Amino acid sequence: MITILAGGTGSVKLIRGLSKLSEDMTIISNVGDNIWLYGLYVCPDIDTILYGLAGVLDERRGWGIKGDSFECLAQLKKLGAPAWFSLGDRDIATHLLRTSMIKSGKSLLEVTTLMRDRYSIAAKVIPAADSEVTTRIMTGRGEMHLQEFWVKYRGTPKVTGVRYDGADKAVANQDVIVAIRNSDAVIVAPANPVSSIGPIIALADLRQELMQNREKVIAVSPLIGGKAFNGPAVKYMKALGLESSPVGVAQYYRDFVGKFVISRGDHRFASRIEALNMRVYETNITMKGKQDEVRLAGDILNRIKK
Repeated sequence: MITILAGGTGSVKLIRGLSKLSEDMTIISNVGDNIWLYGLYVCPDIDTILYGLAGVLDERRGWGIKGDSFECLAQLKKLGAPAWFSLGDRDIATHLLRTSMIKSGKSLLEVTTLMRDRYSIAAKVIPAADSEVTTRIMTGRGEMHLQEFWVKYRGTPKVTGVRYDGADKAVANQDVIVAIRNSDAVIVAPANPVSSIGPIIALADLRQELMQNREKVIAVSPLIGGKAFNGPAVKYMKALGLESSPVGVAQYYRDFVGKFVISRGDHRFASRIEALNMRVYETNITMKGKQDEVRLAGDILNRIKK
């Protein structure tokens, strides 16, 4: 049994690869980028995982449903509504159902489980928490929701800080704690450490469980050298005073990660990561296609067995 901490496009690639090789997989999804829009509760990372495992993800965009139309969004624009966040017409059905169920008293976990069943997904997909935990970005333009920073303003404002609203009061889903405790290995996907993994590990009970199981936690670097595969990871890391390199990511994870996977080209960082009491593995961590996803997943599973 393996458990994966996940959020964003880098995560879904590795998850797809692992799904081809593992029959018992639990995915703990980030909820920090969830947002209320047009009266709907939108959960981008949860939906990307569901769509990715169901084979309906728009892989070119990295989000939404492939072949979707945007007529509703176009009509919203015509009516003068702020339409900076793109929601496809079929994608909206997901948010409509989720919002209706939550307003009728269902938990986010219950909604996610229903959708997982509807898509016939074998892996368990569990939101890190049912209560709202919101990633807020402090910028030169003021404080804003993560989605405003990244989508509305295209990641251009200067970042001065990051915080997770609600994390101090939230508790992890109990299924998350059980999964970590019972897994043979816990994999931290190559996701933005601050905005995708950060809200998950900001949950005190979840982080404590990871710390107690540190030796079976293996993280994959989302950076090669000083560059992220995509997204504003480096910008966030600098705002938190972290070095923009695999070393900075390892330092951010140091209390709960026992093994760290880096690119072969980043061998120069290995000794500094090992000094954090982590075992370091070097491999090709780039995923340009489905074969790469399975290759990296297999490589990680082989490392876990050693």
